[in-house]
Amino acid sequence: MGTYAEAAVSVTDARRRRAVRLRITRDGLSTLVFLLPFLLVFAVFSWFPILRAFVMSVQVTNLVSEPTFVGLQNFGQVLADPLFGIAVRNTAWFALLALVFGFPIPIILSVLISETRRHRGLYSALVYLPVVIPPVVAVLLWRTFFDASPTGVFNTILGWIGVHPLPWLQNAGSAMPSIVIEATWAAAGGTVIIYLAALRSVPPELYEAAEVDGASIWRKIRFITLPHLRGVLFVTLILQLIATAQLFTEPLLFTKGGPANSTTTILLLIYHYAFQNSLGGDYGMAAALSVMLAAFLAVFTAGYFLLTRSWSTSS
Repeated sequence: MGTYAEAAVSVTDARRRRAVRLRITRDGLSTLVFLLPFLLVFAVFSWFPILRAFVMSVQVTNLVSEPTFVGLQNFGQVLADPLFGIAVRNTAWFALLALVFGFPIPIILSVLISETRRHRGLYSALVYLPVVIPPVVAVLLWRTFFDASPTGVFNTILGWIGVHPLPWLQNAGSAMPSIVIEATWAAAGGTVIIYLAALRSVPPELYEAAEVDGASIWRKIRFITLPHLRGVLFVTLILQLIATAQLFTEPLLFTKGGPANSTTTILLLIYHYAFQNSLGGDYGMAAALSVMLAAFLAVFTAGYFLLTRSWSTSS
């Protein structure tokens, strides 16, 4: 009897395992069927252009004539181009200015909004409003602000306090800081919303205990707010650095890379290679510089997360 019972249990277990495997297989196939259109669209519009860029980076092509394989020649020409060094310096300069001025502002605004007792939603909407404005419209708006004539908006304000008009975008020294001001205004709202959401996870009891102990707002920010925002701060920092390396719209519409190439960035140089050279542009050099930028950002991001992994998770 025991042998028959054990055999029956064994058969039942085998049938159950087969049923589970069949169900998992069916679920997997149905999931794959639903994911297939997304994967197809993603491959066509994302991975194929990336692979195409790698292929074009080792070719001389203008998308009109027959492409010619040249190996690493395009990379050498990009590195030998005097504008390449200028574009790298300008992009690094913009990233530094955006880090010094643009990174703390969303933190300050989010803390101030979180400390308000009334109209918090209104303040959040007003801060986020620049993000909703299309970038081209925002640039055209700020061009009136940066008007170098005495009747320009900023120069008019400076005139009220006795300061002479400034050539905001017409001067090589002030053009990039002016772009940083506009870019910070345009992008800060999204980061503020992220910080406000993260601040909701901070236990209010900590602030209440700090108030009982007589802690100032600066001590509350230093010992309560910033430690709880540490992980979010590290993520937003790398996202900002990646975004600064891809600066394009503002220098193109504000100055077209001038004056004297003082606002020519890496992406603007890629645009020049592709669309402002010979007939059809030199897409090989444009693709080569794009691959170099992508490789740098990938290595930089991997190194950043490797170095900050313990800092961002420690309390």
